[in-house]
Amino acid sequence: MSYPVIALWSHPRSMSTAFERIMRSRGDLQCLHEPFMYDYYVNRSTREMPHFQAMETHPKSYEQIRDMILAKAELGPVFFKDMSYYVVPHILSDVAFFDRLTHSFLIRDPRASILSYAKLDPEMLCDEIGIEAQWRHAEAVMARSGEAPIVVRSEAVQADPEGQMRRYWRAVGLADAPQALHWNDAAPADWQQVQGWHGDVMASNTIRPITAEQQSRTEAAFKELIAAQPRFGEYLAYHLPFYEKLLKQAV
Repeated sequence: MSYPVIALWSHPRSMSTAFERIMRSRGDLQCLHEPFMYDYYVNRSTREMPHFQAMETHPKSYEQIRDMILAKAELGPVFFKDMSYYVVPHILSDVAFFDRLTHSFLIRDPRASILSYAKLDPEMLCDEIGIEAQWRHAEAVMARSGEAPIVVRSEAVQADPEGQMRRYWRAVGLADAPQALHWNDAAPADWQQVQGWHGDVMASNTIRPITAEQQSRTEAAFKELIAAQPRFGEYLAYHLPFYEKLLKQAV
């Protein structure tokens, strides 16, 4: 018997690790943290990813990672969160695997995500903002299924965790599990390889809303960032149209 495989395709600093934490807290899924990162940053060596300590035993190539996921799905339902830019375009031609997945997408205002990303990796490339690849991926989902893709806004999850997660779970075929919105157990062991990226969520025990003051500070800080480093403004201008297309599809 093969079990469902639910994929959350995100972009960096989109609150996806906190989302993953909720999914892990359900207790009924095998959860994986960005498995295709190994193909993009280790196997193909696009560039060195900061704050990443690769595990020697982890599969490295796209094919090996895909096969690992499918093997796990023979034992029970699987959830993994990953980045579309790790796998586009080659997943689009891997029709059997593409159709095996329940695809979903998480987006965040790119001003906030770019600002957060720049603090941790100021040398990141435009492709690594990741939103164009998400849209190309979502377009392929629509073309294959004839239906709108499942798109969730991280800001909406922060504002209404219980309601948004209930809608998401219904959309991907899972039962409601409001108890998963709070956790007290230790951070997952496989997060240690990227702990420099996820200190806040590793120390948290729930999702917290964004305050108006935090929003204002983010907007002001982003303006300061692009004034000092204009290329980040260029990154925003490039990816914003793709974000807006995804936003129209949001749950």
